[in-house]
Amino acid sequence: MSKTGYVEFFRQTSPYIHAHRGKTFVVALGGDAVLHANFHSTLYDIALLQSLGIRVVLVHGARPQTDKRIALSDLKADFNNGLRITDGDAMLCIKEAVGATRLQIEAELSMGLPNSPMHGAGIRVIGGNFITAKPVGVRDGIDFQRTGEVRRIDARAIQDQLVNGALVLMSPVGFSPTGESFNLNYQDVAAQVAIALDAEKLILISESPEVLDDGHLVRALSLPTVNALLAKSTDSDEQQRLSAAYQACRNGVDRVHLVGCVEDGGLLTELFTRDGSGTLVMKDHSEVIRAATIEDVAGIIKLIGPLEDQQVLVKRSRELLENEISRFMLVVHPEGDLLGCAALYPTADSSVGELACVATHPEFHGQGIASRLFDAVVQDAKQNGIKQLFVLTTQTAHWFLEKGFVEAELSELPAQKQSLYNYQRNSRIFSRIL
Repeated sequence: MSKTGYVEFFRQTSPYIHAHRGKTFVVALGGDAVLHANFHSTLYDIALLQSLGIRVVLVHGARPQTDKRIALSDLKADFNNGLRITDGDAMLCIKEAVGATRLQIEAELSMGLPNSPMHGAGIRVIGGNFITAKPVGVRDGIDFQRTGEVRRIDARAIQDQLVNGALVLMSPVGFSPTGESFNLNYQDVAAQVAIALDAEKLILISESPEVLDDGHLVRALSLPTVNALLAKSTDSDEQQRLSAAYQACRNGVDRVHLVGCVEDGGLLTELFTRDGSGTLVMKDHSEVIRAATIEDVAGIIKLIGPLEDQQVLVKRSRELLENEISRFMLVVHPEGDLLGCAALYPTADSSVGELACVATHPEFHGQGIASRLFDAVVQDAKQNGIKQLFVLTTQTAHWFLEKGFVEAELSELPAQKQSLYNYQRNSRIFSRIL
């Protein structure tokens, strides 16, 4: 990366660094992520969060490690509805697998070699009996024995450690008041910890956590959509992941990130860049449609710049945008990112308006953003007495036809617009009666 590129990257990430400082993140690291080749890098990135002033609780899983120990012990792994049936022998294997995984994580976080990313980090890792557990019991006639669920989280004890600058490491084993140990689902533990701590974020890291639609990554999910996915999912791993995200968001955690460990730096990309790398689940996923302000000019320039370069849109200078900013409406993501824009210009005939500069962020094509923005512009036009809209376009004629526009002639444009028509662009003209 060039010096200029580095400076620009640092400037782009700085707002996220500032926003996250002092906040509590609960990170759930799956057992498959611990076994993955990128494990070292993933853990270094988690340690980097700590060094940036973020309070980190790390909850790890150990399912593949447990499966391996059970197989080596010639035992049978029994599951029902995705839950392990944990007898006494299986519990011994779980303790061994969880203990070994925990020690592996602690060893990595203790590294401080001069040539390693952990040099000088000085991370203190703290654990303890922060989870009170209870047995799952008998469900549908099946006794799950030593499989348990969270009964209570000692949030105050965890907060004390976080305030003192420690990284809190938690394992998927809980204890009852009588001293029994229970096998817990690490994602459920992470969700319950995030709820108890009123955490800013819950981050679920595993080998394949992303939510796909027709092979394409779904960038964001609302709670109703997560609920619908849960209802039709037949994959137990996906069900547990989505269930943890749903419960956390429904009970006070603003954002849950589903992040993969396969892409090197995926965690940092998700948290410190606009586009992210995984799937974001939010309590309120509905984007905001609002009028633009002068502070939005830079975001509009960034959004429409590539389309201007492709000559899809007419080039507008910053000065022109600043002068015309009151004409623009925006679609803004709940995270604050600009997803789309459109402008409504009046003409000498107060009953006729021009729709212009309709653009959608390329990462969010196909999600109906432009259509919702168009509906908002039409509503605004009607409220201002506009009875007819026209638009000039070179490459998006079919979209406007779908919106009820019909092709028009140059002579049908207002006189002022006729005189400004650019014959080199040879734009097609469409109009619609409102």
